[in-house]
Amino acid sequence: MEFTLLGAAAVAVAGFWLMLRWEAKRGNAAGCSLDLWDAGLTAGAVGLFAGRLVSMISIGISPIPNPSQIILVRSGVSTAGAAIGAAVMFAYLARKSLIETADAIGPAILAGLAGWHAGCLVTDSCLGAVSDFPWAQTVAGSTVTRHPVELYAMVLFGVSSIGLALWKQYGRPPSGAVAGFTITALGGIRLVTESVRISLSGGPIWLYSMALMIGLGIATSSIVHSRNARTRRDH
Repeated sequence: MEFTLLGAAAVAVAGFWLMLRWEAKRGNAAGCSLDLWDAGLTAGAVGLFAGRLVSMISIGISPIPNPSQIILVRSGVSTAGAAIGAAVMFAYLARKSLIETADAIGPAILAGLAGWHAGCLVTDSCLGAVSDFPWAQTVAGSTVTRHPVELYAMVLFGVSSIGLALWKQYGRPPSGAVAGFTITALGGIRLVTESVRISLSGGPIWLYSMALMIGLGIATSSIVHSRNARTRRDH
């Protein structure tokens, strides 16, 4: 793994940690039976490992005779493999209080992703498709202006993270709603920014779309269930 990528990972971990610390002062995770810091890092590491394995296998490299290839993260990580691996590991770790833990860790996950995309400033990989917008940027030595797509993602994930954290603090959202909107943001933001990314094959649109629909379903169900329960109490 190259040092610039390690720098981007460090920014992501810092964003995750800062949001956990900020929310901890406001009583976050009171109903959880799990340490959010450990759970988040473990799920992230497992996701990275799974994504690398899927990437290797997809290009015909067997991880068994080539174990050293696993650590060459810069050579490719499957987004779908990493996301599914991290989600499965998190669900396993938080199985005793999945909804409460997912609600508690949601904003920190989005803050970590905001940090990861901000890491493009370290790796010098912020730019995407060609653009003539006033804020478009150029690569050194080129006159072609491009969308700073990774900075778009950084802002969207950051705003989503802060918005959900404030909603938790002041709005008293129903159980499961924050988790649902976290998943919605994970899929929706990648769908929105995918059209201006540079990619030979394109991202896993099916995964982003599925996350968007599942997240909206969970959030909507939680809100409707909460309102129905409140209505029954009032009558």
